[in-house]
Amino acid sequence: MSELETLNWQDWKRVLVVVAHPDDAEYGLSAAVKEWSDAGVEVSYLLLTHGEAGIQGLDPAETGPLRAAEQQAACNLVGVKNLTMLNHPDSMLVYGLELRKDIAREIRLRKPDVVILSNFDVEAYGGLNQADHRVAGLAGIDGTRDAANPWAQRELLAEGLQPWSTTHIMITGHDNPTHSMQLKPESVAAGVASLEAHQRYLEALPNHPKPAEFIPEVLRTEDGYAKKFRVFGA
Repeated sequence: MSELETLNWQDWKRVLVVVAHPDDAEYGLSAAVKEWSDAGVEVSYLLLTHGEAGIQGLDPAETGPLRAAEQQAACNLVGVKNLTMLNHPDSMLVYGLELRKDIAREIRLRKPDVVILSNFDVEAYGGLNQADHRVAGLAGIDGTRDAANPWAQRELLAEGLQPWSTTHIMITGHDNPTHSMQLKPESVAAGVASLEAHQRYLEALPNHPKPAEFIPEVLRTEDGYAKKFRVFGA
């Protein structure tokens, strides 16, 4: 792998993270979110589902609100300003114009400099990627472009939402990153705490590694800690 470029984020004002489920942003990304929010960047999360199918043995009607509450607690720990959770069906997320429009709507509303998506390759995270992750990533790219195009998703103009162009799309968890940003130890600790906030969800996964053990190792470098991204121009 070639040497990574330094991520120049200091002039950012707003960031939007678009993911499928509660906890998707907490596997290293939330440590970077803490770094940004501490510097005054407004970070917003858009979750496409409530993660209601994520706890085996617990009815989705109970799981959805529970996971939403855990996600809000995680957001509070890393300084996320705005949390929006949509009602697309967990584990049955469908790519289409409506999903793209929902993402474009949030982009036009929040006006981010950068949109961040999770890795949506078929092979990711050490195995075959989950269906919702793949759909969320593709819809995230296309929704970002819809947000910038006045002739796409014209209903949004009727809602008073003008086109908005981001500068970059960034992929977290990618196997071939292009950029890296240094992290303070306290940001890493906050990232660990944000994943631990998903307490009930993690309790249902007895073989899940402990956040305090594996999150720092994921972020560790020879010089301390860093978060890596694959960065594309929007």
